Amino acid sequence: MADSLMLVNVLEDAEARVAVVEDGKLQEFYFERPNDDNIVGNIYKGRVVNVKSNIEAAFVDFGYKRHGFLHGSDIKPSVARKAVGRGDDKRGIKSVKKAVKKGDSFLVQVTKEGIDDKGPALTTYLSLPGRHLVLMPEMNLRGVSKRIDDPEERSRIKKIIHNLKVPENAGVIARTAAEKRSERELQRDLKYLSRLWNTIKKRAEKAGDASLLYQESDQVIRVIRDVFNESIRHIHVDNEDVFRRVKDFLRDVMPHHVRKVKLYKEDEPIFHKYGVEEQLNQMHGRTVGLSSGGSIVLEQTEALVAIDVNSGQFKGKGSAEKTALEINKEAALEIARQIRLRDMGGLVIIDFIDMDNKDYRKELEKVLSDMLAKDKARFQVLPMSDFGIVQLTRQRRRKSLRQSTYTRCPDCKGTGQLKTPETLSLELFRDIKSGVQKKSVTAVEVTVPPTVADHLNNAMRSKIEETERESKKCIVIRVDPNLSPAETNVRYKKS
Repeated sequence: MADSLMLVNVLEDAEARVAVVEDGKLQEFYFERPNDDNIVGNIYKGRVVNVKSNIEAAFVDFGYKRHGFLHGSDIKPSVARKAVGRGDDKRGIKSVKKAVKKGDSFLVQVTKEGIDDKGPALTTYLSLPGRHLVLMPEMNLRGVSKRIDDPEERSRIKKIIHNLKVPENAGVIARTAAEKRSERELQRDLKYLSRLWNTIKKRAEKAGDASLLYQESDQVIRVIRDVFNESIRHIHVDNEDVFRRVKDFLRDVMPHHVRKVKLYKEDEPIFHKYGVEEQLNQMHGRTVGLSSGGSIVLEQTEALVAIDVNSGQFKGKGSAEKTALEINKEAALEIARQIRLRDMGGLVIIDFIDMDNKDYRKELEKVLSDMLAKDKARFQVLPMSDFGIVQLTRQRRRKSLRQSTYTRCPDCKGTGQLKTPETLSLELFRDIKSGVQKKSVTAVEVTVPPTVADHLNNAMRSKIEETERESKKCIVIRVDPNLSPAETNVRYKKS
């Protein structure tokens, strides 16, 4: 079994970071800041403010700065005004216009953060996650996580689930963490979730519209609840208050693991001690090197993530096909890890090195799928195309790590490129020519950064002087070293 550690680094009132390290290599990373809008999983009493039949969705005011987006597939029949028709099923309704009206209020849960201009995604299918179970209010179902694939274990858990005292008109799903857990442990988890649901219902009866009824646990507790497993040898926490909270949480849900929690007291920062800080710095890069000499290049856009696999300096033995397979397999392992660490969501396109051998392709697909199976987020993978392309979708709930830690460059507007001084000078010259042709303009004053000023005053000096003579108007070029390389200003003086 791999030697795994969970490391918790807390900078009071600024940031909480959690890392899972396996044999010294970073495998999971989560962080949260107090000023972040961490609303995924929260339950609110919302009010419909608009219904759009052309997109089969409603917009809901739930007390947030932007209205939430509620698609018809996320409106359960019990919420709908009219009886469920034949076109509707247990997972949503088809005609939003008939189901809800402006002013209707009901409970909603946030499933996805709003990104850019998009508002948060909502659902009326509520779920309350515990350590081993998920309680589904008003959903008459009982099931077991698909990630538990051992037939005997699935059968054992199904029997336990069937015997649990589930609240009336509620369903329950056994999480992956329920594997090898006793009936007593699952019943204790269900008891806690039942109490929580009763509290939410009581709050809803008294609350007005657009009110918060349930808030998800903080980042550290949430990660321990969802990620902690038997393979993690210790949980090291470098903050005393958080250390106590973690112990209290484990004492309630996993008392036999309380001894694994250790307070980190060394002078060297915890993430530096275990090599996490260095790995995080490397993780923000566009290119990730592979031990074989190959590399992967990751490009993230608003709509998708594009990943390219390069052979680089790989000098493996054997045929070109065998070499391509070895690089691709190593790349697949690292790609799955990077997607998870960077929390990339939506559509992902991977361009592997071409392989004609169908058996090699299937082998690569299995390696990628097995590695992706470690991910907590839901994903779907399509077979490799004839061009060596693999398409997959990964559940997006929050902003990716890059979107959370970086802001768009005001100079390049996110393109990563700037216009050359020559290009900017030519654009300015066209503006100057346009300005001096206007009768009301008596002079043109241009303020530019030093690099652009050099080009205007040297390479384009003769053209500017010629324009001055022909127009009989003054053209002034001012240098401002405080301007960014792409920033220019043209001022037309008028009579």
